Amino acid sequence: MTAAGPLDGVRVLDLSRVLAGPHAGRMLVDLGADVIKVEPPEGDLTRFSWPRINSMATYFAQQNCGKRNISLDLRKPEAVAIVRSLAGLSDVVLENFRPGVMTRMGLDPDGLLAEYPRLVIASISGYGQEGPWVGRRAYAPVVQAEAGITWSQAVARGKAANDVFSHGDV
Repeated sequence: MTAAGPLDGVRVLDLSRVLAGPHAGRMLVDLGADVIKVEPPEGDLTRFSWPRINSMATYFAQQNCGKRNISLDLRKPEAVAIVRSLAGLSDVVLENFRPGVMTRMGLDPDGLLAEYPRLVIASISGYGQEGPWVGRRAYAPVVQAEAGITWSQAVARGKAANDVFSHGDV
């Protein structure tokens, strides 16, 4: 038997995918929260990653260990209705869609808050909730390249900048 964590009794509805959101959800599990992950019927993208142990993607297992799971096609109104109901039973909705996607799916954050005022909506986006890049997808390799990390790692490994970028883009 383990002791209750500081978030024991807190329920989180995890709509997130790939990295930042699932990792945040996993940390909430580790702190004692009851996290319910919603994934599409075809499966979360990370289910298909490598390496694998006993046919299970290790990345998926690591980021989703301890979460409960439900598979819903959020393109269908019935599935959106289920998510809205689950939101009413939750304390937190965690999502990392690009800004505007929740609204297009019928899960407008302002509408959810009007219906469930005690709900906390945690929205993670790589480029913020407003501004010129608000609609861009923020995957780790893209952000690392934009931040110069890719170049700095190559230089740290002893590669000359000319060997890394053959078009003189540096």
